[in-house]
Amino acid sequence: MQKTTTLKKLYFLTCLFVLLISGHTSAQIVIGAPNLGFSQACASSSFNTYNVTFVFSPESAVGPTNQFSIEMSDATGNFSNATVVFTSNPGAVTTSPATLSFSLPTTTAGEGYRLRIKSSAPVATSSGSATFAAYYKSQDSPFTINNLVSTAAYCSGGSYLLTIDNPGFGDNDSPLNYPSLTFKWYKETGPTTSVFVADGPTLTVDQPGTYFARTNYGTCTSNSFSNRVAISEAVSGEANATISSSLGNPFCPEQGMTTLSTLGGNSYQWYKDGVLIPDANEQMYQTDESGTYSVQVDLGSCQASGSIVLESEGFSSDINVSEENEMEIGETLTVFVTTDAIDAEFEWYLNDVLIPGAEDDTYEASEFGDYKVIIYQTSGCVVSKEILFSISEPVDPFPDVANIPNVISPNGDGVNDTWVIPTQYVSGTNTEVMILTNRGEVVFQTNDYQNNWPQNQLNLTSVNLVFYYIIKPPNQKEKKGSITIIK
Repeated sequence: MQKTTTLKKLYFLTCLFVLLISGHTSAQIVIGAPNLGFSQACASSSFNTYNVTFVFSPESAVGPTNQFSIEMSDATGNFSNATVVFTSNPGAVTTSPATLSFSLPTTTAGEGYRLRIKSSAPVATSSGSATFAAYYKSQDSPFTINNLVSTAAYCSGGSYLLTIDNPGFGDNDSPLNYPSLTFKWYKETGPTTSVFVADGPTLTVDQPGTYFARTNYGTCTSNSFSNRVAISEAVSGEANATISSSLGNPFCPEQGMTTLSTLGGNSYQWYKDGVLIPDANEQMYQTDESGTYSVQVDLGSCQASGSIVLESEGFSSDINVSEENEMEIGETLTVFVTTDAIDAEFEWYLNDVLIPGAEDDTYEASEFGDYKVIIYQTSGCVVSKEILFSISEPVDPFPDVANIPNVISPNGDGVNDTWVIPTQYVSGTNTEVMILTNRGEVVFQTNDYQNNWPQNQLNLTSVNLVFYYIIKPPNQKEKKGSITIIK
């Protein structure tokens, strides 16, 4: 009897456990279609967070390990290859309604996306949300086309190819560097209106007009658009080849070379101030000089030409003294700068050492040496210019030497460069000075010697040259001897 009672108890407990398990596994929930917290999703690297709200019932049926997921359809609203854009932590969402946040994948681009909600314990799926436009704007800044040249031309019956620049000038962020992006081209129909003409990274134009490109972000607003290009048809054999400067005009030389660009063609030739520039036969030409630049462009069956007066934002400066100056010991030389530099500042140097306190446009020099003044333009185009000058003690052209030298070294070092003879034979004494080669050829003859032979550089070989001199003072015995020229 005791054994039978025990078996009945075991049977009852087993049935109760089975009923509990059965009841749990049959639990179900219903998830309502998600309600979007936005009308369109226009994401970028600076913003990519969106909310969605949904209801589910009954709350009690949600298991402790349940996870809610947000699935996003493809751009046509199809969930067959849905993308999971968010999954909650197990057991994190237990009350209805619930709001979840998600981010768009970086490849998102389309007008017909939908969302749905799925649960894991128990398994359930909502219906799809309303459709919405969604784009991830991986590039959202202006970009350049046509090398930033604002005009172009094609010969009558031909066409012109517009392309998105890659890389382009300066810090141009070319959208071609983002493989998932697509592009749309437009033609202006008015000052603020335009019409779509084609898709793609290039556009072949065979109708005059002004064209530009936009990155295709659908109904999302974006800053990813190009410059405008006005294209004309050269019906009379000539077209206007507009020239643009990458650094603007005027340009700032401190920023380096500016790039001059013109419309595309088969071949090019650039000129400066009317003079042909050798080897300047590309669509672009770099320069850091002001002047009038022009270009001839071969378009095939017609020609184009254009010019630009390129100006620099630099400044002009000058000083009131020569590059080389002399003054006696104890004297001073006042040097002042004239300049049209904006908000000019000055630095003065002696022998490449900054002179403390010398910060004005005037300096009173009292020492011999090599000077320079640097003028800085501190507003607008920040640029500088330096001017060099030197001050030395006057050189006596007729020093009092005792003997007639027979060796000189005319190498330009300032020492023993010329044949310097005693003052009794130089200018003012009516002494005839004659210099001859070793073959008796007269190479120098004067009655007014200035201690300046040789006046021109001699063609020195590896062998020292020897010349001969004859000095004929009036009423005195003539002097004869040799002069050896050494390197």
